[in-house]
Amino acid sequence: MVTNARTPVAPSVDRALSILEALADSKHGLTLMQLTRQLNLPKSSVHGLLATLEHRGYVTRNGRKGCYFIGLRLYGLSKLGLSRIDLREQAAPFLRKLMERTRLTVHMAILDAKAAVVVEKIEPPGLLRLATWVGRRMDLHCSGVGKALLAYMPEPELTELLQGYTLAHYTDNSIRTIKRLREEIIHIRQAGHAVDDEEGEMGFRCIGCPIFGHNGEVRAAISLAGTIFQITEENLDALAAALKQTAASISNAIGDVPELSAAQESSSK
Repeated sequence: MVTNARTPVAPSVDRALSILEALADSKHGLTLMQLTRQLNLPKSSVHGLLATLEHRGYVTRNGRKGCYFIGLRLYGLSKLGLSRIDLREQAAPFLRKLMERTRLTVHMAILDAKAAVVVEKIEPPGLLRLATWVGRRMDLHCSGVGKALLAYMPEPELTELLQGYTLAHYTDNSIRTIKRLREEIIHIRQAGHAVDDEEGEMGFRCIGCPIFGHNGEVRAAISLAGTIFQITEENLDALAAALKQTAASISNAIGDVPELSAAQESSSK
Protein backbone atom coordinates (compact mmCIF):
# COMPACT_ATOMS: atom_id res chain seq x y z
CA MET A 1 0.00 0.00 0.00
CA VAL A 2 1.39 3.42 -0.98
CA THR A 3 0.68 6.26 1.44
CA ASN A 4 1.80 9.83 1.91
CA ALA A 5 4.54 9.81 4.54
CA ARG A 6 3.00 12.88 6.21
CA THR A 7 -0.51 11.41 6.26
CA PRO A 8 -0.84 8.42 8.61
CA VAL A 9 -3.29 5.66 7.74
CA ALA A 10 -6.36 5.44 10.00
CA PRO A 11 -6.20 1.83 11.34
CA SER A 12 -9.95 1.46 11.89
CA VAL A 13 -10.78 2.63 8.37
CA ASP A 14 -8.10 0.37 6.93
CA ARG A 15 -9.50 -2.60 8.83
CA ALA A 16 -13.09 -1.84 7.80
CA LEU A 17 -12.07 -1.72 4.15
CA SER A 18 -10.19 -5.00 4.55
CA ILE A 19 -13.40 -6.57 5.87
CA LEU A 20 -15.41 -5.27 2.91
CA GLU A 21 -12.81 -6.53 0.43
CA ALA A 22 -12.75 -9.97 2.08
CA LEU A 23 -16.54 -10.20 1.92
CA ALA A 24 -16.56 -9.04 -1.70
CA ASP A 25 -14.15 -11.85 -2.60
CA SER A 26 -16.26 -14.49 -0.84
CA LYS A 27 -18.98 -16.36 -2.75
CA HIS A 28 -20.80 -17.68 0.31
CA GLY A 29 -20.15 -15.03 2.97
CA LEU A 30 -17.84 -15.22 5.98
CA THR A 31 -18.44 -15.71 9.68
CA LEU A 32 -16.91 -13.56 12.39
CA MET A 33 -14.32 -16.24 13.16
CA GLN A 34 -13.45 -16.71 9.48
CA LEU A 35 -12.87 -12.98 9.08
CA THR A 36 -10.83 -12.85 12.26
CA ARG A 37 -8.54 -15.64 11.06
CA GLN A 38 -8.32 -14.44 7.46
CA LEU A 39 -7.45 -10.85 8.37
CA ASN A 40 -5.39 -11.77 11.45
CA LEU A 41 -7.23 -9.22 13.57
CA PRO A 42 -8.60 -9.32 17.14
CA LYS A 43 -12.08 -10.78 17.34
CA SER A 44 -13.37 -7.82 19.34
CA SER A 45 -12.14 -5.34 16.71
CA VAL A 46 -13.70 -7.25 13.82
CA HIS A 47 -16.97 -7.64 15.73
CA GLY A 48 -17.17 -3.92 16.46
CA LEU A 49 -16.44 -2.96 12.87
CA LEU A 50 -18.98 -5.45 11.55
CA ALA A 51 -21.63 -4.06 13.89
CA THR A 52 -20.97 -0.54 12.58
CA LEU A 53 -20.95 -1.63 8.95
CA GLU A 54 -24.15 -3.61 9.47
CA HIS A 55 -25.84 -0.63 11.14
CA ARG A 56 -24.97 1.57 8.14
CA GLY A 57 -26.12 -1.06 5.62
CA TYR A 58 -22.69 -1.84 4.19
CA VAL A 59 -22.84 -5.47 5.31
CA THR A 60 -25.71 -7.79 6.09
CA ARG A 61 -25.84 -10.95 8.18
CA ASN A 62 -27.53 -14.30 7.80
CA GLY A 63 -28.75 -14.85 11.34
CA ARG A 64 -29.15 -18.61 10.99
CA LYS A 65 -25.69 -19.29 9.57
CA GLY A 66 -23.96 -16.30 11.10
CA CYS A 67 -22.34 -15.31 7.79
CA TYR A 68 -21.77 -11.72 6.73
CA PHE A 69 -22.25 -10.46 3.16
CA ILE A 70 -21.83 -7.20 1.27
CA GLY A 71 -24.89 -5.01 1.94
CA LEU A 72 -27.13 -3.12 -0.43
CA ARG A 73 -25.80 0.26 0.68
CA LEU A 74 -22.36 -0.53 -0.74
CA TYR A 75 -23.93 -1.92 -3.90
CA GLY A 76 -25.87 1.33 -4.34
CA LEU A 77 -22.74 3.44 -3.98
CA SER A 78 -20.83 1.26 -6.42
CA LYS A 79 -23.64 1.51 -8.98
CA LEU A 80 -23.63 5.30 -8.63
CA GLY A 81 -19.86 5.46 -9.06
CA LEU A 82 -19.83 3.06 -11.98
CA SER A 83 -22.54 5.05 -13.74
CA ARG A 84 -19.99 7.84 -14.09
CA ILE A 85 -17.39 5.78 -15.88
CA ASP A 86 -17.21 7.05 -19.44
CA LEU A 87 -15.52 3.95 -20.83
CA ARG A 88 -18.22 1.69 -19.40
CA GLU A 89 -20.94 3.84 -20.94
CA GLN A 90 -19.27 3.94 -24.35
CA ALA A 91 -18.63 0.20 -24.35
CA ALA A 92 -22.14 -0.81 -23.24
CA PRO A 93 -23.81 -0.77 -26.73
CA PHE A 94 -21.01 -2.89 -28.19
CA LEU A 95 -21.20 -5.35 -25.29
CA ARG A 96 -24.96 -5.69 -25.64
CA LYS A 97 -24.65 -6.42 -29.35
CA LEU A 98 -22.02 -9.05 -28.57
CA MET A 99 -24.35 -10.69 -26.06
CA GLU A 100 -27.21 -10.70 -28.58
CA ARG A 101 -24.94 -12.15 -31.24
CA THR A 102 -23.48 -14.95 -29.10
CA ARG A 103 -26.20 -15.44 -26.44
CA LEU A 104 -23.44 -15.64 -23.83
CA THR A 105 -22.70 -13.58 -20.74
CA VAL A 106 -20.43 -10.61 -21.44
CA HIS A 107 -18.14 -9.03 -18.84
CA MET A 108 -15.91 -5.97 -18.81
CA ALA A 109 -13.25 -5.63 -16.15
CA ILE A 110 -10.40 -3.34 -15.16
CA LEU A 111 -7.17 -3.96 -13.28
CA ASP A 112 -7.15 -2.96 -9.61
CA ALA A 113 -4.02 -3.90 -7.66
CA LYS A 114 -3.66 -7.66 -8.31
CA ALA A 115 -7.22 -8.44 -9.35
CA ALA A 116 -9.63 -7.87 -12.22
CA VAL A 117 -12.71 -5.93 -11.09
CA VAL A 118 -15.93 -6.44 -13.05
CA VAL A 119 -17.40 -3.07 -14.06
CA GLU A 120 -20.06 -4.33 -16.45
CA LYS A 121 -22.02 -7.55 -16.92
CA ILE A 122 -24.64 -8.20 -19.59
CA GLU A 123 -26.52 -11.50 -19.46
CA PRO A 124 -28.67 -13.21 -22.08
CA PRO A 125 -32.25 -14.01 -21.14
CA GLY A 126 -32.77 -17.43 -19.58
CA LEU A 127 -32.52 -19.35 -16.34
CA LEU A 128 -28.73 -19.79 -16.28
CA ARG A 129 -27.01 -17.09 -14.24
CA LEU A 130 -23.26 -17.03 -13.71
CA ALA A 131 -21.97 -16.33 -10.19
CA THR A 132 -20.45 -12.98 -11.17
CA TRP A 133 -21.55 -9.43 -10.46
CA VAL A 134 -20.51 -5.83 -10.98
CA GLY A 135 -17.82 -5.11 -8.41
CA ARG A 136 -16.59 -8.70 -8.09
CA ARG A 137 -12.83 -9.12 -7.89
CA MET A 138 -11.53 -11.98 -10.05
CA ASP A 139 -8.15 -13.71 -10.01
CA LEU A 140 -5.88 -12.63 -12.84
CA HIS A 141 -4.40 -16.06 -13.56
CA CYS A 142 -7.64 -18.04 -13.93
CA SER A 143 -10.16 -15.70 -15.57
CA GLY A 144 -10.48 -14.62 -19.18
CA VAL A 145 -10.46 -10.90 -18.38
CA GLY A 146 -7.63 -11.33 -15.87
CA LYS A 147 -5.37 -13.15 -18.30
CA ALA A 148 -6.08 -10.59 -21.02
CA LEU A 149 -5.15 -7.75 -18.68
CA LEU A 150 -1.94 -9.53 -17.65
CA ALA A 151 -0.81 -10.48 -21.14
CA TYR A 152 -0.63 -6.95 -22.50
CA MET A 153 0.92 -5.16 -19.54
CA PRO A 154 4.34 -3.54 -20.08
CA GLU A 155 7.02 -6.00 -18.98
CA PRO A 156 8.31 -3.94 -16.01
CA GLU A 157 4.78 -3.63 -14.60
CA LEU A 158 4.08 -7.30 -15.23
CA THR A 159 7.26 -8.38 -13.45
CA GLU A 160 6.44 -6.19 -10.46
CA LEU A 161 2.85 -7.47 -10.27
CA LEU A 162 3.89 -11.12 -10.38
CA GLN A 163 6.32 -10.69 -7.49
CA GLY A 164 4.54 -12.24 -4.56
CA TYR A 165 1.43 -12.99 -6.62
CA THR A 166 -0.56 -15.87 -5.12
CA LEU A 167 -1.73 -18.53 -7.57
CA ALA A 168 -4.90 -19.81 -5.92
CA HIS A 169 -5.96 -23.32 -6.98
CA TYR A 170 -9.66 -23.66 -7.69
CA THR A 171 -9.70 -26.69 -10.02
CA ASP A 172 -7.24 -29.21 -11.44
CA ASN A 173 -6.94 -26.91 -14.47
CA SER A 174 -5.81 -23.86 -12.46
CA ILE A 175 -2.35 -22.53 -13.33
CA ARG A 176 -0.06 -23.35 -10.41
CA THR A 177 3.31 -21.75 -11.19
CA ILE A 178 4.55 -18.36 -12.40
CA LYS A 179 6.57 -20.15 -15.08
CA ARG A 180 3.41 -21.74 -16.46
CA LEU A 181 1.61 -18.39 -16.27
CA ARG A 182 4.42 -16.76 -18.23
CA GLU A 183 4.07 -19.45 -20.92
CA GLU A 184 0.33 -18.80 -21.02
CA ILE A 185 0.94 -15.07 -21.48
CA ILE A 186 3.14 -15.74 -24.52
CA HIS A 187 0.41 -17.94 -26.01
CA ILE A 188 -2.24 -15.25 -25.38
CA ARG A 189 -0.17 -12.62 -27.16
CA GLN A 190 0.22 -14.92 -30.15
CA ALA A 191 -3.48 -15.83 -30.29
CA GLY A 192 -4.81 -12.38 -29.47
CA HIS A 193 -7.19 -13.72 -26.84
CA ALA A 194 -7.14 -15.59 -23.52
CA VAL A 195 -9.05 -18.71 -22.51
CA ASP A 196 -10.14 -19.78 -19.03
CA ASP A 197 -10.77 -23.48 -19.56
CA GLU A 198 -12.50 -24.57 -16.33
CA GLU A 199 -9.69 -22.93 -14.34
CA GLY A 200 -11.82 -20.86 -12.01
CA GLU A 201 -14.79 -23.22 -11.82
CA MET A 202 -15.45 -26.63 -13.31
CA GLY A 203 -18.05 -26.70 -16.05
CA PHE A 204 -17.41 -23.14 -17.26
CA ARG A 205 -15.23 -21.56 -19.93
CA CYS A 206 -14.40 -17.95 -20.67
CA ILE A 207 -12.66 -16.11 -23.53
CA GLY A 208 -11.00 -12.76 -22.79
CA CYS A 209 -9.66 -9.93 -24.94
CA PRO A 210 -8.03 -6.56 -24.10
CA ILE A 211 -9.36 -3.07 -24.76
CA PHE A 212 -6.67 -0.58 -25.77
CA GLY A 213 -6.61 3.19 -25.36
CA HIS A 214 -5.39 5.66 -27.98
CA ASN A 215 -1.85 5.39 -26.60
CA GLY A 216 -1.74 1.61 -26.97
CA GLU A 217 -2.06 0.87 -23.27
CA VAL A 218 -4.55 -1.69 -21.99
CA ARG A 219 -7.54 0.09 -20.48
CA ALA A 220 -9.80 -2.86 -19.74
CA ALA A 221 -10.70 -6.36 -20.88
CA ILE A 222 -13.92 -7.97 -22.06
CA SER A 223 -14.97 -11.60 -22.05
CA LEU A 224 -17.54 -14.13 -23.18
CA ALA A 225 -18.48 -16.64 -20.49
CA GLY A 226 -20.62 -19.75 -20.51
CA THR A 227 -20.76 -23.44 -19.78
CA ILE A 228 -18.53 -26.01 -21.47
CA PHE A 229 -21.57 -26.92 -23.57
CA GLN A 230 -21.96 -23.32 -24.76
CA ILE A 231 -18.27 -22.66 -25.41
CA THR A 232 -16.83 -25.73 -27.10
CA GLU A 233 -13.72 -26.66 -29.06
CA GLU A 234 -15.81 -26.43 -32.22
CA ASN A 235 -17.10 -22.86 -31.73
CA LEU A 236 -14.31 -21.33 -29.64
CA ASP A 237 -12.44 -19.79 -32.60
CA ALA A 238 -15.61 -18.20 -33.99
CA LEU A 239 -16.53 -16.80 -30.57
CA ALA A 240 -12.99 -15.48 -30.10
CA ALA A 241 -13.20 -13.74 -33.47
CA ALA A 242 -16.48 -12.06 -32.50
CA LEU A 243 -14.97 -11.01 -29.17
CA LYS A 244 -11.87 -9.53 -30.80
CA GLN A 245 -14.01 -7.67 -33.31
CA THR A 246 -15.99 -6.10 -30.46
CA ALA A 247 -12.82 -5.27 -28.55
CA ALA A 248 -11.38 -3.54 -31.61
CA SER A 249 -14.58 -1.54 -32.08
CA ILE A 250 -14.52 -0.37 -28.48
CA SER A 251 -10.81 0.48 -28.69
CA ASN A 252 -11.46 2.58 -31.80
CA ALA A 253 -14.45 4.32 -30.21
CA ILE A 254 -13.07 5.33 -26.83
CA GLY A 255 -10.55 7.87 -28.13
CA ASP A 256 -9.47 10.12 -25.28
CA VAL A 257 -11.90 8.78 -22.70
CA PRO A 258 -10.43 9.40 -19.22
CA GLU A 259 -8.75 6.37 -17.67
CA LEU A 260 -10.89 4.04 -15.58
CA SER A 261 -10.32 3.72 -11.89
CA ALA A 262 -11.67 1.08 -9.51
CA ALA A 263 -12.10 3.78 -6.90
CA GLN A 264 -14.58 6.16 -8.57
CA GLU A 265 -16.08 9.02 -6.55
CA SER A 266 -19.44 7.70 -5.37
CA SER A 267 -21.34 10.89 -4.79
CA SER A 268 -21.22 14.63 -5.48
CA LYS A 269 -20.37 17.01 -2.71
